[in-house]
Amino acid sequence: MTGHDSDAFRVAYDRVLAKWPAGREALTVPTPFGETRVNACGPRDAPPLLLLPGGGGATSASWYAQAAALARIRRVLAVDLPGAPGLSRAGDRHPRTVADLAGWLDAVLAGLGVAAADVGGHSYGAWIALHHALRAPARVRRLFLLDPTQCFAGFKAAYLLRALPMLLRPAPRRVRAFLEWETGGARLDPDWLRLQEAAAGFPSARPVTGPRPAPKALRALRVPVLLLVAANSRTHDPQEVRGRAGALLPHAETAVLPGVSHHALPQAGPVTLTRHLTDFLSAP
Repeated sequence: MTGHDSDAFRVAYDRVLAKWPAGREALTVPTPFGETRVNACGPRDAPPLLLLPGGGGATSASWYAQAAALARIRRVLAVDLPGAPGLSRAGDRHPRTVADLAGWLDAVLAGLGVAAADVGGHSYGAWIALHHALRAPARVRRLFLLDPTQCFAGFKAAYLLRALPMLLRPAPRRVRAFLEWETGGARLDPDWLRLQEAAAGFPSARPVTGPRPAPKALRALRVPVLLLVAANSRTHDPQEVRGRAGALLPHAETAVLPGVSHHALPQAGPVTLTRHLTDFLSAP
């Protein structure tokens, strides 16, 4: 099995990827679940930062608004998830459990020659990143969670009802309508929006899902955590997410990003997001 090769998807992907800093490299890492595409930038000898995209059609390319600032202090390594839209190529096995996802991430880091990294994710990617930190804390130096889903609070019923038609019968117009609703009509990058639309026809595998991390495990986590929630998110209750995370994570810094919704991240690139990330990663 291969990744998505349609002309429309590849053109849209490359157009968004062109927004990354000059010197970006495309890397391919073998794993037990096929080949993983990694888009990399920044000095090769800088501390590594692994970035995970959200679900629902997001790809590694969507980190373009943060890549230049992060690459000044880190070796940025953004991955396309296995079996999801992007340029990773699926193998005979698909990840089916949280343990599989942790094994996949371990293989990616090993293939990149990285023993431990700062790790960050948006939405579903944050869920993966948090589970990885709980299972392999020695491999995660710092962890940032960007409006994480299913980590500290559930989805709003209205969000699930709005998403249902798009999930049952993916189509570009349904993707656009859903994103316009969730982002409250905010101006969206047209190139990024075309990529989201093109991902609607992606032959993706069923994503791994599961329960929220256990409170006992979260309280035992000693990795420094930055949690950023989108003030206008329609995905979940931002204050509930922030409150529960602050109560459960002993080494967490939390903040609200004003004027932005869940799906406008990370590509909307508000200045406050860049500042929070660079300050957190630069702290001693």
